[in-house]
Amino acid sequence: MQDAQTAEECENDTYLEAWNLIPPHEPTDYFYAFLARITRNISLNRCRDRSRLKRQAHICQLTAELEQCIPAPDDTACRLDDLAFCQVLNGFLSTLSIEKRNIFLRRYWYLDSVADIAQRFSLSQSKVKTTLHRCRKLLWNYLEKEGYTI
Repeated sequence: MQDAQTAEECENDTYLEAWNLIPPHEPTDYFYAFLARITRNISLNRCRDRSRLKRQAHICQLTAELEQCIPAPDDTACRLDDLAFCQVLNGFLSTLSIEKRNIFLRRYWYLDSVADIAQRFSLSQSKVKTTLHRCRKLLWNYLEKEGYTI
């Protein structure tokens, strides 16, 4: 029951945040992605708040894995560059094979554990870890090539 209430609160917070952000940003071509990003950030903040109480570090670990690749903090000035960075990130994802892309997205977008990813794709956990490590390295090189300083 608590998760349903939390989901409803996140949904309401998403609508409020979208209402507050739409006039200056006007996301006409990417409205779904705009709402998805807001929802994801709100949900992750809720998870972080909940995990602080439980002393769990699952999401912090995932963030730490990618923070070496993604250069900018999330502040108002950086939001202006989000669309360009999104295009660069999508460009990177398009260079990956379908398997690598799915593994990468399951880990860093859906926050699946390595064990869950391995089971989903019938791979060993070692292969998943190696693939993720190599993808992060490729992302780092790709971002550097695109002019993002790490």
